[in-house]
Amino acid sequence: MISDLYLSSYEERILKGEYGYAKQKAMEILVALGDLYGAEKLIPISSAQIAGVSYTSIGDEGLEWLESLMDGQVEVLSTLNPAGMDLDRWRDMGIPIDYASKQIRIIEAYSRLGALPVCTCTPYLSGNLPTYGCHIAWAESSAVVFANSVLKAKTNREGGPSALAAAIVGRTPLYGLHLDENRISNVSIRIEIDLTDTWEYSVLGFWIGRTLKMDDVPFIEGLKTYDTDRFKAIGASMASISSMSIFNADVLGDSRPESCEKLSFDRSILMDTIETLPDTSMDKGCVDIVCLGCPHLSLWELKVIANLLRGRRVRKDVNLWLFTSRAVYSVAEKCGIVSEIESVGGKVYRDACPALAPLSSIGYKVMVTDSLKMWFYGRHLAGLETIFSPTIDCIYVASR
Repeated sequence: MISDLYLSSYEERILKGEYGYAKQKAMEILVALGDLYGAEKLIPISSAQIAGVSYTSIGDEGLEWLESLMDGQVEVLSTLNPAGMDLDRWRDMGIPIDYASKQIRIIEAYSRLGALPVCTCTPYLSGNLPTYGCHIAWAESSAVVFANSVLKAKTNREGGPSALAAAIVGRTPLYGLHLDENRISNVSIRIEIDLTDTWEYSVLGFWIGRTLKMDDVPFIEGLKTYDTDRFKAIGASMASISSMSIFNADVLGDSRPESCEKLSFDRSILMDTIETLPDTSMDKGCVDIVCLGCPHLSLWELKVIANLLRGRRVRKDVNLWLFTSRAVYSVAEKCGIVSEIESVGGKVYRDACPALAPLSSIGYKVMVTDSLKMWFYGRHLAGLETIFSPTIDCIYVASR
């Protein structure tokens, strides 16, 4: 098949296999992707965020494919999506040893390829922080939105194989959100409510993702504060229910589009969005696990949860699991936040995504969370009955 994608002589040699099997296979993926989307050429990237990390996601076939690429090395800073368990405390989570051994092999395979074993959905809080306007190849859906919208880097929403291919070659096809004309807002959303808690921003993002078309670029006006945790929540829920990968906002310094469709988001829409969620009205007395940290919690979010737990203790019949990155965990541990949470019965885990952990096979049935991303994937991926609730209510469900 003849490709219309321009390749330099170096890229042609990669495609012919002159630089090894892994690079050749990676280039084949990038050429196929470029042809599919009509890209003119490949462009250099400065970093990658690679999906397909949990054993839940890729299984034995994915692991076998990864281990077939061992003659390759990534060319750029590359971090990983969350795994299905805390890589050190998996026994504490109740993860079966067969699952754990396969998960560890996956991380070892990525490490041999040169990717950093930094397993998080918030790589920008763990050293993978792209600069304004740079091209990257990221695969984690919420991180993609954050990178495009808040950091103003440029990335499409990559799949696991394409992000890994881009990391190995150091390039990605020039199409989609790498082009400025595809990043211009065509829908304006006026916020007509004072959003005070992060969970409300999660509802806003969910409503945007459910309401707009997949190729829309919303412009959000009326947000009162520049708050990265809240931007993180908007992007995470928006991307969980749609393929949208960018939003613009006045508080981010973006220009309001001159002519576009106009929508508004008010208290009634917020409440209607919550009330239409299945399982939200379930009896919280049947909950056996509360999961917070989807996306991974920031240092401040961990501190807020520690404050909410003061004077309380986690119930013996409910597990309270919090998820964060190793980088944030390390600082939180030094600040005494981790010990404060765990001294009253909570658990702070690293590396893992609760939606990708084998929770149902461990025996959990009903989860409460304050994240609509976690609510969505808890139902559709983890196979749990999942209840969405404000953060403070989640803490009250888990503790007395």
